[in-house]
Amino acid sequence: MQEKVQIISDGSLDLPKELTEEKGIKVVPFYVSFDGEHYKKEIEELDIRDFYGSMVENPQVFPKTSMPSVQDYYEAFEPYVKEGTPVICICITKKFSGSLQSAVTARDMILEEYQGARITVIDSILDTVLQGLYVLEACRLRDMGIGYEAIIEKLLQIRETGRIFFTVGSIDYLKHGGRIGKLAGLAGGVLKIKPLITLKEGEIFNSGITRNRVKSMERVRDLLTEYLDETGARPGEYSFCIGYGYDYEEAVSFREMLKELVKERLGIDEIGIYQIGATIGVHTGPYPIGVGILKQAQISK
Repeated sequence: MQEKVQIISDGSLDLPKELTEEKGIKVVPFYVSFDGEHYKKEIEELDIRDFYGSMVENPQVFPKTSMPSVQDYYEAFEPYVKEGTPVICICITKKFSGSLQSAVTARDMILEEYQGARITVIDSILDTVLQGLYVLEACRLRDMGIGYEAIIEKLLQIRETGRIFFTVGSIDYLKHGGRIGKLAGLAGGVLKIKPLITLKEGEIFNSGITRNRVKSMERVRDLLTEYLDETGARPGEYSFCIGYGYDYEEAVSFREMLKELVKERLGIDEIGIYQIGATIGVHTGPYPIGVGILKQAQISK
């Protein structure tokens, strides 16, 4: 008989609510504030479209996020522990947030109270839609009937393969959020530049600049191509998606730019488009756009 395994993630996974519900993923949301005092739960109390709309309408306001609390995680874990269901909790890279530590503390509290509880907390070393692909991979393994320990082992084997290549509308939010210091070479005084950013192994890196939005998206495509060449990627081996902020129509156009490449190199016909949430949106502003790619776990036949 197939063992039930519960997949939990913090709100940084940035998958549509319909998809998380379909896959049975329990999401522990981050909190968002526009005034530094009053915080709302992302998705549950503040719709992501409304979040971006507020940023567009009030460009002088820089929102903040707060990580899920220990209590939030405790309340997420406890019902599954009570019914004897093992839990795999996947969190945003610890280099970006203390969410992982909240989850670990809650797990330790649960283990003290419930003998035999099984909870594994994984640092995805990823974030946003790429974290979403990682969580979906956990669901794929679960749905194939892979056991609890084997799912964990296979997830840990693939997380370093994850990459995000993206650009933003301006560097203002990166500067305000303190991320600019991590992107060596981005001059703070340069106006109108469109930085190209790569996330890998839990860190962000400067991958160049352009001065034109279309050029920046073309360069994202180039960065993806270079990664596919570097890894020798073959069709059927990778998961892939597009992440965007406020402008869905731009994301659809971007998909057209990538369609042939992704079909030829990855064998993917339908490219998912997922909205980047507030956890990352507070640092990128309302106009991030890019791609996430992750190697799938190998299953012995």
